Amino acid sequence: MTLIVSTAEPTSTTTDLPAAPAPELGGPVKIWTDGSCRPNPGAGGWAAILQGPNGAERPIKGSEPDTTNNRMELRAAIQGLKALKRPCRVTVIGDSEYVSLGMTAWVPKWIAAGWRTAKGRPVENRDLWEELVAAAGPHDVTWQWTRGHASDAMNNRADALANAAREKMARQQASRQDVAGVL
Repeated sequence: MTLIVSTAEPTSTTTDLPAAPAPELGGPVKIWTDGSCRPNPGAGGWAAILQGPNGAERPIKGSEPDTTNNRMELRAAIQGLKALKRPCRVTVIGDSEYVSLGMTAWVPKWIAAGWRTAKGRPVENRDLWEELVAAAGPHDVTWQWTRGHASDAMNNRADALANAAREKMARQQASRQDVAGVL
């Protein structure tokens, strides 16, 4: 699998990870992702908007009760890739440098170092990084960073969906606490 990151800058990085079988790829597909957590850590939400080659869109979202923003950013990318029904050429677009740099610059080094950072510490969120590597495996993925809360309309939509999922989780948590205080 080859991973490429595209940023607003005219630079890109290619990293070779263990190769998956080379099936015929579908696509191109674009996936806009975003994560949300407030407070951080706290209730979190994630969202991905998948767009097929014909322009058809499929938004997905979810939430977790006790998480962090970085975990939600990772979860959005994982779920977006897992939603694909077959191997594809896919561009994952998000406002998280943590995800885009992670998948292109850091993960190959972490894997080579036994999931340790350059300082020898265990990689944070390793469970989700491993899940993201596995989800990306069947695909030819380009990782593209976009500035958050700016002119990328699809990123703004993903942000709104992630926030809505987070807010729903926060309301559910508050409701449970209210009931627990009465019963």
